[in-house]
Amino acid sequence: MRAASGLEPSSFTWLGRADSLEERLVTSAGLPFAPISAAPLVGRGVLGKLLSMGSLGRGLWQAWRLAGRRRPNGVLVTGGYVSVPVALAAWLRRIPMTIYLPDIQPGRAVRFLARFAQRIAVTSMAAEQWLPARKLVVTGYPTRPALRNADRAAARHSLSLGADDQLLLVFGGSQGSRRINLALAAAAPRLLEVCHIVHVSGTLDLRAAEAARAALPETLRGRYHLHAYLDSPDMALALAAADLAVCRAGAASLGELPARGLPAVLVPLPISGGHQWPNARQLEAAGAVEVLADADCDGPGLAAIVLRLLSEPVRLAAMAQASRSLDRPDAAAAIWAVVLQSLPLGSHRAQGEAR
Repeated sequence: MRAASGLEPSSFTWLGRADSLEERLVTSAGLPFAPISAAPLVGRGVLGKLLSMGSLGRGLWQAWRLAGRRRPNGVLVTGGYVSVPVALAAWLRRIPMTIYLPDIQPGRAVRFLARFAQRIAVTSMAAEQWLPARKLVVTGYPTRPALRNADRAAARHSLSLGADDQLLLVFGGSQGSRRINLALAAAAPRLLEVCHIVHVSGTLDLRAAEAARAALPETLRGRYHLHAYLDSPDMALALAAADLAVCRAGAASLGELPARGLPAVLVPLPISGGHQWPNARQLEAAGAVEVLADADCDGPGLAAIVLRLLSEPVRLAAMAQASRSLDRPDAAAAIWAVVLQSLPLGSHRAQGEAR
């Protein structure tokens, strides 16, 4: 965004939950962060809802005061319950608001806030079945430069992979996925006979994954590379080195897999209203992935689909080409352009873009 707009980091503030992963990532990148109180309403009892309403009220007051001090020209939100007090404060302050929807299907927060937004940037026009089409602008999903710039040959060399070695990358989001972790533990002895594995287990299941790795025959153990978490640069290298991925169907799958042209087996999360299924179907319809239902994601099920795909190089190549065709390398600049178009004429940011 700095390259597209010429703005310095001090000209914006990231608002989010205190003591969260996003706070750690934002502050470690040297960007300004302000904590906002927020809590979910869905899936909570009466007392829980009352407590959440109190938290959201505090968040609204915090965002209102911050907007009064900073007087921003615009606000960009991406959904989730923490965006609600921020967006409402922007509306009350008459600050133009843009929404970016990473997933295909919006959650309750985005559907509620859509009425207050000037424009809604979306990864795919398929979102129009839930949101007002007149406000939508298709931008694609923004990806990190490190992901695109990662050198495949260097990434594979760092894992001591030979030219004919195949690499399976397995991950489940920032917290990992217990279902995928358990399935991989059961399938690993079969899979490691034909491929190397990079497994990002998440911290909660790390000990169990370490125990499963320790139980492998010594001849296979060195082919299994286990990590609790990979920061952005290391994850970019893992994605670059892989021949096939197994992961959930979160919003990042819509951008990161196409950015690398990486075939995948997607296991959509069966909760949160099934919001990952539209993401998976979008990629499946393009021929970029195969989908494995969560209920079928066990050792035999995972082993069968992975071994079949790894034994079909022509199929993998076609999936890679289909995935690459969905890539939108200009997505970040496109989202920023939507934000600028929503700002009042003559504002500092609009003038900065014009220059």
